Amino acid sequence: MIKLFIDTAASQIILGLSQNDTILKEINEENDHQLSVRIFPLLDQLFQDANISPKDVDEIVVVTGPGSFTGVRIGVTIAKTYAWAFRKKIISVSELQCMASTKVNTDYCVSMIDARRNAVYAGIYDKNLNAIMPDQYIQLDELKRKVEELDGTYTFICDQIFTSMEIKKPNMDLKMILKKHEKDISINPHKVNPNYLKKTEAEENLQK
Repeated sequence: MIKLFIDTAASQIILGLSQNDTILKEINEENDHQLSVRIFPLLDQLFQDANISPKDVDEIVVVTGPGSFTGVRIGVTIAKTYAWAFRKKIISVSELQCMASTKVNTDYCVSMIDARRNAVYAGIYDKNLNAIMPDQYIQLDELKRKVEELDGTYTFICDQIFTSMEIKKPNMDLKMILKKHEKDISINPHKVNPNYLKKTEAEENLQK
């Protein structure tokens, strides 16, 4: 089975093609405000370097968030359109779980994305990428309290620096993520949606 992986949710654009248990090609580049312009040339490069036709893909694995609102939306839209147009299988995965695939020497990974105002999007995962604390929008102080209750050692994984804690930069293990989700059931493309975990500031202001 050939799988296409798309992650445009966070600070890195990560694209990958795998066949069975082999990573054919992986692209990992810094994300920026030119994502909408860069993403299609990068996908074209991915297929060319792997010598794979887009029609040969059997399944699309897309990161649906949390993360950048624009980044998540672009990646999800591409994946949904691709799956619908070519009638491909599609599954969604969490950005925080992807971050938790970073190799560490502790019992748990505490994945975090800065949500500003002393809050984060966070999830706690064990070594097998099982969620110990489901992904959520949470105040940093509350997250620290939850982490202190863990029975074991832990590592904070985050792209941003928090002066009050030691942070390890994420380095996603694509093979581990694909293996974790190899038995997931395909979703109807129309039902794959961004998982922001929190309403946008504009949406919140409309409700005031």
